[in-house]
Amino acid sequence: MPDDDIELSSPACMLGAFERGYGMTRKYFDDKETQDPVKREAALMARLPEQVLHAKAQSPYYAQALKDIDASGVASRNALSRLPLTRKSSLVELQAQQPPFGGLMAGQVSELSTIFQSPGPIYEAAGHGPHGGGFERVLWAAGARPGDIVHNTFSYHLVPAGLLVHHAANAIGCPVVPAGVGNTEQQLKVIEHLKCAFYVGTPSFLRIILEKGRELGVDTSSLKRGSVGAEALPPSLRAELERLGCVVRQSYGTAELGAIAYETEALEGLVMSEDIVVEIVRPGTGEPLPEGEVGEVVVTVFNRHFPLLRLATGDMSAVMPGLSPCGRTGKRLRGWLGRADQRTKVKGMFVDPAQVNEVAKRHREIGRFRLVVTSENNIDQMTLKVEAQGNADLVKAIEATLQSSTKLRGAVELVAKGSLPNDGKVIEDARTYK
Repeated sequence: MPDDDIELSSPACMLGAFERGYGMTRKYFDDKETQDPVKREAALMARLPEQVLHAKAQSPYYAQALKDIDASGVASRNALSRLPLTRKSSLVELQAQQPPFGGLMAGQVSELSTIFQSPGPIYEAAGHGPHGGGFERVLWAAGARPGDIVHNTFSYHLVPAGLLVHHAANAIGCPVVPAGVGNTEQQLKVIEHLKCAFYVGTPSFLRIILEKGRELGVDTSSLKRGSVGAEALPPSLRAELERLGCVVRQSYGTAELGAIAYETEALEGLVMSEDIVVEIVRPGTGEPLPEGEVGEVVVTVFNRHFPLLRLATGDMSAVMPGLSPCGRTGKRLRGWLGRADQRTKVKGMFVDPAQVNEVAKRHREIGRFRLVVTSENNIDQMTLKVEAQGNADLVKAIEATLQSSTKLRGAVELVAKGSLPNDGKVIEDARTYK
């Protein structure tokens, strides 16, 4: 989620330095990456009281949720931990009850520049002005430099990923090809003609591009570096991409929050973004866990239009001890370690149990059902297993409904009545990574 108030050492000023050649030799995007960690923490905590006060005064949701909270006292992690969690999985219901933003937006709609819709659906609001949601540092750490032509394959359709990366690349001094998803052969021609140097998108699509290029004899050798996200990057896939000529670094973020953490050349965990507050809490509670313990990732951002306080992402991770050998002083996450709930990311898109339930509602023939997500050759696959009697026509009809509901293609398998477990699970993530 873009943050109009994020301080990124003034991208406009940085661009002036880049144009003089400074950016070509600079190791970090800005000085915040190497700031004294004690000073950084103090600065973040000092911003909390005003942000909590702003949320209470301008957001109907937080006015109610924080009615008994003294904003001036929320100036430490201990005080922050006493605020209630807002679960990302609850945003769909909140926004359905109080459209369009569930009361979370602060201020007037006239102050917005863009409204995104992420799967769920979940609506997110963006203010005016250039913003990269913190992805400037993500791209820089992955090797993007001024003058590199960035080939951006994240979607520009409804979801914010494409535009966030676009703004971030521009802040570095990189022109962007807004490639979006699909049309692989056309994208190959663009890469060959423009000599694109930097890829952004999912790692699985990058492999498709590089393999297709080799198959068709298209020169993709200019594409040497990239930033990947939205799906897992197992060691085997990273090695395959490097064999095909592109070295990538991964990032972790969400549509609502922007960049949360990013990989550096050290390849030891993911450095947390410098302008947000990240907590690891015991799943099902708001209780912070000590360093090293695996728990749910909870994030607070200083966004004036969408002031999310303690958003529980549903993702599991842990804080690594010590600092990164790359010289950045932010704390590090171990990376994505699973889901605290059943909401699951497939091919870079979240699939929610409510979407799967919608499929069952449209087909009365279905008894129990379960969406099983697997990975074949590092490409996500999903199969909806349903207890139902029918033929190929029923299978095709359910597959069409599944694609309509989730915006993803999946197979449908008819199974015998009583063969699926009675455990309340709607989505089973059966993926293994090697």
